[in-house]
Amino acid sequence: MTETEFLQRAEQVMGAIERAVDATSADIESTRSGNVLTLELGDGSKVVINSQAPMQQMWVAGRNGAFHYAWREGAWRDTRDGSELFAALSRLVSIQGGEPVVLGPG
Repeated sequence: MTETEFLQRAEQVMGAIERAVDATSADIESTRSGNVLTLELGDGSKVVINSQAPMQQMWVAGRNGAFHYAWREGAWRDTRDGSELFAALSRLVSIQGGEPVVLGPG
């Protein structure tokens, strides 16, 4: 994928995450600065998502660790276990925030 294609996909997924957070009733605030999206959960903890153009990856960091996602098979997939970004982000936010949250690309 070209750098331009990566940047378009990264922008699309960041916007989709913001919309998914807005659509949930969970206590989550999203703040974006450039290529970094910060989700602040009700307990004050944070999950940070950012795009890494040189690596062509999306990086997610939270209390439970850091994860890298690359575009494969039509979705952002974890480079280690192949899990899909939104499913993994839903699990991470649910565990960290202490309440079930489902985020989808809708």
